[in-house]
Amino acid sequence: MARIVVIGDLMTDTVAHATLPLARGSDTPAKVTTHGGGSGANVAAWLGADGADAAFIGRRGADIAGRNRDMELMGYGVDARLVMDPERPTGTCVVMVTHKGERTMLSDPGANAALSPDDLPHDLFVPGAHLHVSGYTLLSEGARAAALAALDFAGRTGMSTSVDAASAAPLERVGAEPFLELSGNVVLLFANAAEAKIMTGRDDPEQAARVLTAWYPQVVIKLGTDGALFFANGRPPVRVPAPAVDRVVDGTGAGDAFVAGFLPAWLDKKPPPEALGSGCRLAAHALNLIGARPVL
Repeated sequence: MARIVVIGDLMTDTVAHATLPLARGSDTPAKVTTHGGGSGANVAAWLGADGADAAFIGRRGADIAGRNRDMELMGYGVDARLVMDPERPTGTCVVMVTHKGERTMLSDPGANAALSPDDLPHDLFVPGAHLHVSGYTLLSEGARAAALAALDFAGRTGMSTSVDAASAAPLERVGAEPFLELSGNVVLLFANAAEAKIMTGRDDPEQAARVLTAWYPQVVIKLGTDGALFFANGRPPVRVPAPAVDRVVDGTGAGDAFVAGFLPAWLDKKPPPEALGSGCRLAAHALNLIGARPVL
């Protein structure tokens, strides 16, 4: 089994799940819970919980939240390589979920924004392993150099590489072209339909995927309730429907769970429908949980 090394963001998510429609400017009853989060750390947690060999490179504060996040990743079986930042707190995200399950996130990156090339443990960069880069780290001005250095090490040691486009709003703020240029030597891109549209200007996910294969040899578009789509140069697109989910409890982390389901199957050279199906299986599991991670 190939080891999957994830470099990315580590957060504490405070999730406020509104039980009634939001009363703007006033008070709405909600169920508030705290969980480990951060897109990169979530991918690593789902990988570990699903039995994959996963390592995570990130940065945390010298605070209780950071210590808890560290212990949590170890609990999932992840080889957590967290550098402690003496000045910045562990990243925090406030996730507001409406009574219909739609979520809005307010994030303070904290220590994530100071991740540096010096934080990279060289022993994790070995031939045959795989590097997955969280798009948030590439989109962050502070952490970008670390993500680029990791991609450079991976390229020089013969590791395969993948990147996730992270989130539509930060992607739009940085711009599609800079993101494509930063990540254009990666083998596999993950994006959702909104991110694919920002990167290509195409509404149709299949057309967007076709355009994106000019940059990335292989592209996966996550389509939420419509499943997922895989497109590789010169091959017909492959689509897989999402499994039926009775009730969506919380969509946070479903995209990260998808990546964690897809990568091991893809690295094992399983056919694309099988890898997509494996991604959709973990994503469906995530939709049934509050928070972005599997239950420890």
